[in-house]
Amino acid sequence: QVQLVESGGGLVQTGGSLRLSCAASVSSFRMNVMEWYRAAPGKQRELVATIMSNFDTKYADSVKGRFTISRDNAKKMLYLEMNSLKPEDAGVYYCHTRRGTILDYWGQGTQVTVSS
Repeated sequence: QVQLVESGGGLVQTGGSLRLSCAASVSSFRMNVMEWYRAAPGKQRELVATIMSNFDTKYADSVKGRFTISRDNAKKMLYLEMNSLKPEDAGVYYCHTRRGTILDYWGQGTQVTVSS
């Protein structure tokens, strides 16, 4: 059974920083694409950042230059370093793992609140 457990969310002021973590219990972690999504109140879940198995990264335009996604294959951990946070960054952040059509799992999410 694959499990993804996010942590690190919380309340931060505008301009502040947070580091989200995702602990993955999946044997194929190093082969999987890992992603962070977020869902703001009343909005659809959106892709924030992706890190491939070869460590290539992609970011939503809205977070480029402020967020950094990283992974530690030995620890089976995914991270999202978030800097210069804005109120529009608030929402529930979800860890997601996928590999082709054979694997697709979500975490339960961690809440990020940014006060203005």
